[in-house]
Amino acid sequence: MTAKRLAGRIALVTGASRGIGAAVAMRFAAEGAHVILVARTVGGLEEVDDAVRAAGGNATLVPLDLADHDRIDPLGPQLLQRFGRLDIFVGNAGMLGDLTPLTHLDARRWNEVMAINVTANWRLIRTLEPLLRLSDAGRAILVTSGAANMALAYWGPYAVSKAALEALTRTWAAELAKTKVRVNLLNPGPIRTAMRAQAFPGEDPASLRPPEAITDAFVELAAPECTRHGEIVRTQAPST
Repeated sequence: MTAKRLAGRIALVTGASRGIGAAVAMRFAAEGAHVILVARTVGGLEEVDDAVRAAGGNATLVPLDLADHDRIDPLGPQLLQRFGRLDIFVGNAGMLGDLTPLTHLDARRWNEVMAINVTANWRLIRTLEPLLRLSDAGRAILVTSGAANMALAYWGPYAVSKAALEALTRTWAAELAKTKVRVNLLNPGPIRTAMRAQAFPGEDPASLRPPEAITDAFVELAAPECTRHGEIVRTQAPST
């Protein structure tokens, strides 16, 4: 029997109710991790939990709207009390926002995107870092996008927020360089998700890789033996 690469690890995944987050959570569970599923949608969390348990894994559900920043802060102490540490943090939750000229954008919508894609991840970093330091091999993976560096017209809020997330994550990595924690960014590329369909409504979903196809990259970065740090890792589509 092949050894499970994440056996005994405690992993927290945001945006875990669907898409990439759900696929990563289920893969981590299959690799032996206890997964902490964080998302706003309770029904979606329960579906993923059912799938994890049906496959023999274990999960803890944390219904949480990441826009409610004050509810993020107690998360670290709560997990410390229950688990005593955190081995893996996957910051996957994200918001596309409106695709519109910057000058047409409503200020409230701009703030919503920044609140989820940037500020929520900073609050998560702040509350979870002490737990990751308690692990023998803490691993953090923040999900980014090529939009961060492409300066595409009409993609302002999303692109700016992902550029900020990259700066935030690389700064955090620099601060943890002399610890056992390893921090990286992962750019999954075009994937068959609800956000992708929202951004490209005319695109054929069958032409895209499903979220399950990129979970290997997450396992590599989450594994205790991973030595990569402060990098942006890009998944590659298989050649045809």
